[in-house]
Amino acid sequence: MQECSANSSRRSRGSRAQHTIAGDSSGTRSVFAFDALGTRWEIDTHEPVDDVLRGQILHRIDRFDAVYSRFRPDSLVSQIAAAPGGGRFVFPNDALGLFDLYDQLAALTNGAVDPLVGRDLELLGYDAAYSLTPATPAQRAAHAGARPAWSRDVERDGTVLRTRRQLVIDVGAAGKGYLVDLVGALLEDAGITRFVIDASGDLRHSGGHPIRIGLEHPIEPGHVIGVANLSDAALCASATTRRTWGPGLHHVLDARTGTPVNDVVATWVVADRTAVADALATALFLTPADRLAGTFPFTGVRMHADGRTDTFGSFDGTLFTADQT
Repeated sequence: MQECSANSSRRSRGSRAQHTIAGDSSGTRSVFAFDALGTRWEIDTHEPVDDVLRGQILHRIDRFDAVYSRFRPDSLVSQIAAAPGGGRFVFPNDALGLFDLYDQLAALTNGAVDPLVGRDLELLGYDAAYSLTPATPAQRAAHAGARPAWSRDVERDGTVLRTRRQLVIDVGAAGKGYLVDLVGALLEDAGITRFVIDASGDLRHSGGHPIRIGLEHPIEPGHVIGVANLSDAALCASATTRRTWGPGLHHVLDARTGTPVNDVVATWVVADRTAVADALATALFLTPADRLAGTFPFTGVRMHADGRTDTFGSFDGTLFTADQT
């Protein structure tokens, strides 16, 4: 089995993973590392990624960013946020799967996971300027009285969205995992079937030997609470302790109330698709696992604020903590 060490101190949401591949009889390894979407990416392969494919990968990531980034004034979601009377907005064809996933998430979580949570993140200080300064209670209360919902305030026809007012879309719950799957498809189209993509903790493994992922303690960086075995699957993590900017202020919100969650501190999810693992790593902060399992096959671990841990499905790994439920 190949070895991979991972932790959950990534600059964006969830876990930062740094891994080394060992024990492969081929003795070869190629690493394509770069910064994108404000975080570090590493693509491990057993065949070199040539310059043409590297360019395609970087271009694909930039195209995604140009559509979905609420931190870019020229993005499509920024255009939606700047349209006072709303409008008709056409997304690329590959948005269909992402929007379908958010439809499912919004329904399964009763609106707790919703891509229209972006304005609440802004009002808490996580805005395009990274002000990290929350709005006044009066401003937040005014928004709460007219808080939008994906199922109510967006009319969707495939990849076409129609809105009637300014809406701030944030796809942070599933977007990077979805992009990892798109990058994986580029590798496979190029004939590369053995790889590990680590988008700063959103991991996808394909082919070759299984790898072991260390699950870093969200409160004690450098310590792990256990390990997960990963083979031809994805693992994503999220932690409320890794993107914080004030007491009780972090990026995992209940979209129904616009407030950060406080009873769960970290999640790790293994699923067939990175988009699903990424999405469920957020949903498990807000929704019972059995409600999600009826729609998505997955396994995983959740840590509560009091240190207790839950495992879900037939989790393939080992936990070192004694406080398990």
